[in-house]
Order: sequence, then structure tokens, then C-alpha cells
Amino acid sequence: IPANQALNLNPALEYALVHTERGQLVLAASLVEKCLTRYGLQGHVVATALGDKLGGIAFRHPLAHVDAGYDRLSPVILGEHVTIEDGTGLVHTAPGHGEEDFEIWMQNPQAHPKDGPPIPFTVSEDGSFYSHVPLFAGKRVLDADGKKDGDANGAVIGALVAAGGLLAKGKLRHDYPHSWRSKAPVIFRNTPQWFIAMDRPIADHGGKTLRELALNAIDETQFLPAKGRNRLRSMVEGRPDWVISRQRAWGVPITVFVQKDGGEILRDAEVNERVAAAVAKGGTDVWFTTDPQVFLGSKYKASDYERVDDIIDVWFESGATHAFVIEKPFGWPADLYLEGSDQHRGWFQSSLLEACGTRGRAPYKTVLTHGFVLDEKGYKQSKSLGNVVEPQKVADQNGIEIMRIWAASSDFTEDLRLGPEILKANVETYRKLRNTMRYILANLKGWNEGERVAVKDMPELERWVLHRLSEIDGVVRAGYAGYDFNRVFSTVFNFCTTDLSSVYFDIRKDTLYCDAPSSLRRRAARTVLDHLFNCLTAWLAPVMVFTMEEVWRTRHGGDHDSVHLRTFPELPAEWADKALADRWQRLRDLRRVVTGALEIARRDKVIGASLEAAPTLHVASADDATLLKGLDLAEIAITSAAHVSTAPAPDGAFRLDDVPGVAVAFARASGSKCARCWKILPDVGKSQAHPHLCQRCEAAVTEHDRA
Repeated sequence: IPANQALNLNPALEYALVHTERGQLVLAASLVEKCLTRYGLQGHVVATALGDKLGGIAFRHPLAHVDAGYDRLSPVILGEHVTIEDGTGLVHTAPGHGEEDFEIWMQNPQAHPKDGPPIPFTVSEDGSFYSHVPLFAGKRVLDADGKKDGDANGAVIGALVAAGGLLAKGKLRHDYPHSWRSKAPVIFRNTPQWFIAMDRPIADHGGKTLRELALNAIDETQFLPAKGRNRLRSMVEGRPDWVISRQRAWGVPITVFVQKDGGEILRDAEVNERVAAAVAKGGTDVWFTTDPQVFLGSKYKASDYERVDDIIDVWFESGATHAFVIEKPFGWPADLYLEGSDQHRGWFQSSLLEACGTRGRAPYKTVLTHGFVLDEKGYKQSKSLGNVVEPQKVADQNGIEIMRIWAASSDFTEDLRLGPEILKANVETYRKLRNTMRYILANLKGWNEGERVAVKDMPELERWVLHRLSEIDGVVRAGYAGYDFNRVFSTVFNFCTTDLSSVYFDIRKDTLYCDAPSSLRRRAARTVLDHLFNCLTAWLAPVMVFTMEEVWRTRHGGDHDSVHLRTFPELPAEWADKALADRWQRLRDLRRVVTGALEIARRDKVIGASLEAAPTLHVASADDATLLKGLDLAEIAITSAAHVSTAPAPDGAFRLDDVPGVAVAFARASGSKCARCWKILPDVGKSQAHPHLCQRCEAAVTEHDRA
């Protein structure tokens, strides 16, 4: 009531002038009976009019007869926010203490007093009325601890009674804004603040406004994911001027002096330098503790200036990191800013506005937004729910690489889920990748450059692996460049488990373990393993940071350069061979039919291992027959022998629905088992020197003995 400046009526509602024993009342016509009953009055309607006819009339403040300080008029301002759900249909308006009140007051400048401030300040930051407020100076809206009513409400009601302006009083319970931190009630109060204008032309930037500069900068910035651009753009398009001042007991001060007579800001380089030097030496508190005259020097009198005690918005501080954290040590602008999706209204935006205002462009080239970590069921992690996954505990139990793999294999642009079962899956992923690298390391032992085989001299299988490396290299480079870690990691992981472990390693283990060291096939395989080692350690190093360093140093020794000092290997263009890739895609389909038949035989206890088999692959297509010509099907299928036939398959032959025109007839391998390679071959026992070996193994052993 002490802050009242106006009354609001709805222009579309009908109002009634009601004659009562307490005088004439203006009420919403539909609320007359309810109001008279509540006030305990008798009355009748004298006249009615729509609200839009009442704009501009004024009421005298109800405390005008008690204190001359309230001898003022409260004009009627029309507003559609006024309703008739309850009350009188007229709304008390104190623009210093309500958002709707403030907005409608500012929209109606004709109602402002001509000889005073547009909005009076009545309540100070401690919740008490200012000393200049008549009748109620020092009275508290809330008690000292902010938990319940102070003595102001009772004093105001008493003054209304004394003025004869109180028809009735009562109590009601309603929701009231509370601080989310302290849970204490919140008082809305209008105060003078410092703003950065969004739509004022900036001379240093060709007369463009800060909003225009920021929107242009958004268009020139890369956003990951792309939807971040629209989100930030919509916020900047619609935001009001940026209020950068706060009234708190701690924080970085706004180091400005304001002239008491006229309100002009003191702009003096010498004064600013003295302030900056003092803050650099003694911290920001010197602004509050130092005599202002020290900063003003002999040129100005402290009595003529007011020292601003407001602190600056913390978002302004965080936004300034582009100038004080990045610019000098690293260069400007930054390549990348990354934070959670809530920072479009926070750090991303404050950094953008500051940089555009001072430098005319965004402080970043790319903005990357990530989601938030939830539990396995999609609930927010909370200590009270007991569903928090602590990275340190994960690191202690499984190693921090598991957390890295989880992050790299997740779509971080959306909310991520994390929990024990998800971590178990990532532990298994890590185990498979570690085993891949162990396989490569073990089979590269003793490697020397003299073994290297040129690509043109390699078997098809090796050239297919090199083609796959060239394909994956493109995915990896594009993925890392676009921060698409999920795509990079899943591509490399699938290559290791599907192409390498299930196909290449499976086929070539016989060659690596049993061929003679001089064998072209074995040397080609070791050459490919060397390429795999160089590629995989580089590609996985950003994710499996410690493991790839361990792998690298295990092969090269502890005094060798770190894997993290390498760049991705440049792969020869000749490795790419699309026709070969298509050929091996079909060969893998044919191989699946053979291995499927062997699984049935193994399940039925007909054989114990695939080397006990000598299947026949029946193909109906001449293209398939040509495809297999010159290739060792037994090698590809990991059997002791294998045959290809274009004759019709016998009844009962094994088939796969997704590989039509292909069938496999099972047969057991004939001959004796080689003690070294375990293949069942007819040439085992032909040698007197090594009766338990096949001819290949005998040659390998003889070469070793000679060496």
C-alpha cells in the first residue's frame, strides 16, 4: 500500500458505482453482491460503465488523510490481466513490487508523475521500509530471519483503520515465491540496475546493435548438434537488455563512479588505471574498503560522486574467460566451446554477447552441446535415490578407461544413461579391444623391416584388410573432426570384432603360428599386423588413453615417443579397392554357409573342431564358382580340406535363407592329424624324419632348425 501508484481495471469488464453507508464504491458489476456480503454492507447500484470508459480517472491514496507524504492520486490504468475470479475487479498496482505492475506502468507513461521518479523505491535490500517512507520507515516486511511476517503489515493495517480506509480484513493462504536455495519467501522490489543495451547502435561496429552482431555471429558459428543454433538464436532474438548488476555482499564489483548531480558516469583513464592497479595488488575487495578519494585523485571530489557498490553478474564474469583465459596464452577465437544444453542461456550466450560487443564476432568457431547423465532407468542421478555413479569408484574398480569408453560410445548430444549393467557392457568392450591389441603384439614379436611385403605381392585377404583400413581412416578423420566420437569408436570397435577377430585373425592364426618365417603369406600377414598396430593405436589413443600408450610402449620400449605425440598415419591411396571389397563381401557370405554347416556337425557331436571337416560347397552361380577359383576354401573356412562344386547339392545339404543358391555337404577330413598344425591331411606320416608332421610343418621345422 505505501508503494501504490495506480489502480488497474479491465477495459472489457462492466463496472458499477455502488452507493453504501460507507460511501460510493466502484466494483466489477458481477462481483457487487459478493463484495457487499464480504464487507458487511448494504448498497445499491447507481450507474454502470465499461472499464474502457474509466481510464484516466484517479483515486486519492487511502493514506492521504493520515500523512501528507501520501497526498497523491492513483490513476486508473487499463489492463487485460485484471480478472473477476475474485476480489473487486480493480487491482492495486505497485510497480516497484510486481512484474505485471511494473510492465503495465512502463507501458503507460502518461500515468507517471511529472515531478518525481517514475517508480518510487520503498523497501530496502534488508526487507525494511526506507527511511524516506512516511509512517513506516524501518518497519520490516519480513522478520530478521526472513521466515515470517515482520511488523510492517500490522502497521499498514493500523494506518488504514486510522484513515477510515479499511472496509474489512481477513486472512487467506496462497502460494508465494520462495528462494530455491534458502527456501525463504521472496520480496519483489524495483531497484536501479546496470544494463547492457541490446538494440543501441555501436559506433565501433558500423552502427550495428549488439543483437545484430550476435545474430550474425551465430550464423557464422558451427553448432554440434545443429539444433543448438536455433536454440541460441531464438534466445538472442527475444532477450531484453542484459542486466549485469547484482546486490550481494560478495562478488566482483562494478568499479564505476557516478556523479551525484546529474547521474553521469565518470569516464577517466587515470582513475580506471588506479582502480585496476589496486585490484591487481589487493584483490577486488579493495574497491569496497579503500577511501574513494584515493581512486579519484586530486582531480575530483569524493563528495561529488557515488561509488557503485553493486557486483557484476557472474555470467558476465564467466563470459569474460574468452579474453582472460584463452586470448593471451592460446590465441583468439577458441576452436571449441563445450558445455551442457543449459548453457545456451548461460555461458554460451554471455561469452557471445561480450565478444560481439568488444570484438564484433563470437569468441568461438564451434559450439558443442552435451546432455546430462541419468541412471540406467532414465532418472536423474541423486544421492537421496542412491543411484549416483561416481567416476572415482568406477576408476578404482575397473580403471578410468571404462568411463572413457562409455563416454565415447554414447550419443553425448542427448541425455546419457549410466549404471552398473551399462558399465559391465563397457568392461566387455574393453576386454575385446585389449585382446585385439594383445593378438597383434604377440604376432609381431621379432618383426623386422626385411619381412615387409609390397601390397601388390600380398594375398587377397591381406589386401582386403588394407582396403578396410583405408575406408575406416576416412570415417575416423571425419568423425573426430566433427566430434562424432560415437561413430569413430563404434566403427573401430566393429572392425576389430567383426572384420579382424571373427574373420582375419581367425583365418590367419594358422598361417601366423604354423607357416615358415620365410613364407610370403606369413610375411604379408605380419606386414598387415604392423599396419593395423600403427592405425589402431593412433585411432584409439584419444579414447583409450592409457591402454594405447601401454600398447605402444610394450612394442617400442619405454624410451620411445609417446603414442600421443603421433598424428594419424597417412594411408596410401592404392589400399582402396572397391572391387576387391565387393568380392570379399560375397566370399564372407559363402563362408557363413560353410561355418553354419560346421556348427551343426559340432552341435551333433559329429566333429569336435572344424579341422576335422572337409566340406563341399555347392554353388549354383557361375559367378560364385569363378569367385572361388584360385582361392583355398579350406583356408578361408578353417577346415583341413574343402571342395567347390557346381553340381546340384544333395538332399539334406545345409543352406542359409539369406544366401540363396548355395549349399554345403558335410564330410569328414581324411588322413592323419598333424601334431603341429592339427590339420587332418593325407601327407602326414610321409616323412621319416618327422612322421607326425604334414609337409608344410616339416618344412617350417626344418627352416627353423637351419636358422
